[in-house]
Amino acid sequence: MKPLGPIPPGYVTIDGELAVAGHKASELVAIAGSTPVFVYSAAHIERRVARLREAMPERLALHYAVKANPFGPVVDLLDPLVDGFDVASGGELSILQGRSVAAERISFAGPGKRDTELEQAVGAGVTLNLESAGEADRALAVADRLGVTPRLAIRVNPDFDLKGSGMKMGGGAKPFGVDAAEVPALARRVIASGAEWQGFHIFAGSQSLDSAAIAETQAATLDLAARLASEIGQALPHCNLGGGLGIPYFPGDEPVDLALVGSRLADAFERLPEILRETRFCLEMGRYLVGEAGIYLTQIVDRKASHGEIFLVVDGGLHHQLAASGNFGTVVRRNYPVAIASRFDSPVEEQASVVGCLCTPLDRLADKAGFPKADVGDLVAVFCAGAYGASASPAQFLGHGPAVELLV
Repeated sequence: MKPLGPIPPGYVTIDGELAVAGHKASELVAIAGSTPVFVYSAAHIERRVARLREAMPERLALHYAVKANPFGPVVDLLDPLVDGFDVASGGELSILQGRSVAAERISFAGPGKRDTELEQAVGAGVTLNLESAGEADRALAVADRLGVTPRLAIRVNPDFDLKGSGMKMGGGAKPFGVDAAEVPALARRVIASGAEWQGFHIFAGSQSLDSAAIAETQAATLDLAARLASEIGQALPHCNLGGGLGIPYFPGDEPVDLALVGSRLADAFERLPEILRETRFCLEMGRYLVGEAGIYLTQIVDRKASHGEIFLVVDGGLHHQLAASGNFGTVVRRNYPVAIASRFDSPVEEQASVVGCLCTPLDRLADKAGFPKADVGDLVAVFCAGAYGASASPAQFLGHGPAVELLV
């Protein structure tokens, strides 16, 4: 049997079923009206924010990266819990504008911003994290046409990356940000233009479980911010330190040691040079805040045997859970945490693969793993589904459409 990833802590059993917020899996499906359904736990999210606040230095602000999960009720839940929001498209900005999030709490990063998006952001008064000198020129031209003062920061492509990160966002040639060596000249030009200078966004990588590497990268980020600010010749108003904290998905993964990361960052803050003494710092977190708070429930519609192997065929699949299928940047496919939700406290009885309803061999949610014996009508739960699930999967593939989403 191939091992399954670790089920996040905090999930319980009621009458033998997986339960969230006091509701059994079958009750959650009844509330949703159908399967598949994404279920997000408000209590999990609130606990995660509280733990971060407790572990991190008091001066560190916390921002939510909307790309992780843009579901409106999740945004509403996080609104009073975080200090700001980071978006990566005009569409995500529209979600926040539609929920009356104040512009001064929003920053906008991402390469390839269209002129319409620049106009939307500059006109609204959100902070633009500039990804290139060309984007700076376009943003300033938009601001001049609108007759407003833009709020501009520079996304820095650092000379280092986050070791052990699932996605390296910095170091070497990257489509993200301005190479560190070119930042001072661009920053001086932005400041001279009369724009409201907002500082740096420095994001070296994401989805790292190496606590020491995260702490070392944060220290290197502070050193880089200080050096660049000195070369610019002006104190730095704000610095987004990025995120990088991962969550366990696969067998053998261990959670980030928050206490270690927080204490080392606090020590680094104590040693800040004068040019950073008044700088406002934030962490930009997405997956770490909401990833473990979500489960994906899908129903078994067929049980079949082929050449001695058992296949549990469900009504969901990679069109909702691309990452769990191994098709979202994973080099070697490994099993996510998956369970038979309707028999959550039952022992392992057989080896089976959970496969989706799409006509492709890529549609596999669990491969040759150990489960209780399950049959048609049973519910399967895929964990760690709170981030990069519903909005990061090809929901329209083969015409099956999106899954229902619930916050409980």
